[in-house]
Amino acid sequence: MTVKKTLKRARQAGRILLSSLLVGCSLTMSALAQAVAAAPVQPPAGELRDGQHDFDFNIGTWKTHTRILLHPLTGSNDWVEVNEPVHIRKVWDGRAQLEEIEGEHFKGGSLLLYNPQAHQWSQYFVDSAVGVPSQPRIGEFKNGRGELFGQQSFNGRTICVRLVYSDITPNSHHVEQAFSDDGGKTWEPNFVATLTRDEETATGK
Repeated sequence: MTVKKTLKRARQAGRILLSSLLVGCSLTMSALAQAVAAAPVQPPAGELRDGQHDFDFNIGTWKTHTRILLHPLTGSNDWVEVNEPVHIRKVWDGRAQLEEIEGEHFKGGSLLLYNPQAHQWSQYFVDSAVGVPSQPRIGEFKNGRGELFGQQSFNGRTICVRLVYSDITPNSHHVEQAFSDDGGKTWEPNFVATLTRDEETATGK
């Protein structure tokens, strides 16, 4: 092969390589532009909804009917039912709430805190028999439904936890806790409670 033919083929290969690179670059930029266009736009902090009063419904004394799954994440369907009174009061002008459970079967409570910068609530649960607060469940309310998420250690593994407040009326609401050991793909409820306002306590009867 002559030097002239070798140079000609080299130029052709160079053009093909350059063309491929330009096409690849164009496709990459196009894909990037589509990804940016499809990405959800986060509103500025000033436009986030103020959720400081989302838990106002929670204030007061409640009668509860609670179902507790005895052996979560084992496939068991053994539940126990308990009825414990719950008293909840607000502190710090409503930016926090203290929940106290003084029942026959269980004593404990939780602390709810509102973060005005993140516009989210966090909940720390405490069992009086242990005296150590749980890792926080963090979340917010949307369309009248509150969802808080977190993680905790369970049987030596770290699992996901979801706490949902729903069916909220002035005199009742529903609370459900669920566990997930597959990263949130599936959830198994293990604590289901219906709370009804204690009218006798509220009216002083």
